[in-house]
Amino acid sequence: MPHDARTPADSRRRALLASLGAATLAVATALPAFAAGPTLLNVSYDVAREFYKDYNKAFAAHWKKTAGEDLTLNQSHGGSSKQARSVIEGLEADVITMNQALDIDMVADAGFIAADWAKRLPNNAAPTSSLTVFMVRKGNPKGIKDWADLAKPGVSVIIPNPKVTGNGRYGYLAAWGGGLKNGLTPAQTREQVQKIFANVPVFDGGGRAATTTFAQRQIGDVLVTFESEVQSIVEEFGKNYDIVYPKFTVLAENPVAVVDKVVAKKGTRKQAEAYLQWLWSDEAQEIAVKHNLRPVSAKILAKYPNEFPKQATFTVDEVFGGWKKAQAEHFKDGGIYDQLLKK
Repeated sequence: MPHDARTPADSRRRALLASLGAATLAVATALPAFAAGPTLLNVSYDVAREFYKDYNKAFAAHWKKTAGEDLTLNQSHGGSSKQARSVIEGLEADVITMNQALDIDMVADAGFIAADWAKRLPNNAAPTSSLTVFMVRKGNPKGIKDWADLAKPGVSVIIPNPKVTGNGRYGYLAAWGGGLKNGLTPAQTREQVQKIFANVPVFDGGGRAATTTFAQRQIGDVLVTFESEVQSIVEEFGKNYDIVYPKFTVLAENPVAVVDKVVAKKGTRKQAEAYLQWLWSDEAQEIAVKHNLRPVSAKILAKYPNEFPKQATFTVDEVFGGWKKAQAEHFKDGGIYDQLLKK
């Protein structure tokens, strides 16, 4: 018969280990399973920081209630074109929420987002919009009413850099389209826009930085910015400013998209798509209103006629043939914008 080499001590050790294993299994079975929920990163433009801070809180609660899942929602903000390049260079954004289609197209052209991204959601994937307006010192001491006033000698204009920020790019196109809509010839419009940008003492890299220059550093007579930025200025710096709506201005649409390459890698497509889709909900549209963003919901917009006065607007598509054409003609290296600055 084979000899059993186990000693009594070995047998006691095996029995103890078996007992511990059973106890561990019993404890693991008794405790509820815990798994950290997914994390989403929203890479966005500069002045949308406060809106998405509130939206993230509301959506996390909504998702917990409807899907039973805890979400960690992070956000990154800066000049829009810089943000888009960061995604291309490796910043793992699950979603990108911008103030112009051009920056999302840039990420799509790099292979991170499907080319048909704008057709995936209503309103060309833009749940909110804003207008380019003027903020002036209280009482409007320079009497600024329209784009021509910004071209006058002695008027200091604060506007973000159109080469790196959507806010500045919209401001530039608003000035150009405003000139054309007011009856100027293309040559006259070009001259007027050149004079406006000759009056800019500093080109900040984002809309919020331009606000700081104007409101905190007290530089400039007029700030060209989004209507949605006005509330932040008043809340932070007091009611020492007036808002002026030019006769014609650009409609700034704020498109959003899932970053397909990232969500495929992380397995977060379901959450990312839901995060963007909920932007069209009544609750989210009301949050947009609180941050002075124009909701696309006609029902919600109709509730706030004083906050969002009717205004003669034009789109980038209407006047410039779309963002890609505007980029090629005006903002590429050596384009019209660079030509104007050289003068």
